[in-house]
Amino acid sequence: MVFKKTLFDDDQLMDQPEDFKKEVMPLEKLKSLEDKISSAIERVKTLKEEKAITDRRIRELETMLDEKNQEVELLRAEKNAVRSQLESLLEEIETLESA
Repeated sequence: MVFKKTLFDDDQLMDQPEDFKKEVMPLEKLKSLEDKISSAIERVKTLKEEKAITDRRIRELETMLDEKNQEVELLRAEKNAVRSQLESLLEEIETLESA
């Protein structure tokens, strides 16, 4: 019996009787399971990295949105001030016309 590096290598046993080769089948299933788990772990790592990038981008966009909202509020205040000035000027014009 010749063993390779790990228990999960497909070709670790050589020149074995047929009965013993049937017992290797669960090891093949275990190797397949190990591969699937490794793949899932890599996918989870990738998704965590993508989530971190997305969260960072969300924070950046929220900051930009806050800045734009402040800008809109300033413009509204300015618009109201201009409106008040215009109304005041129009009232003065009306008083001059009626006098």
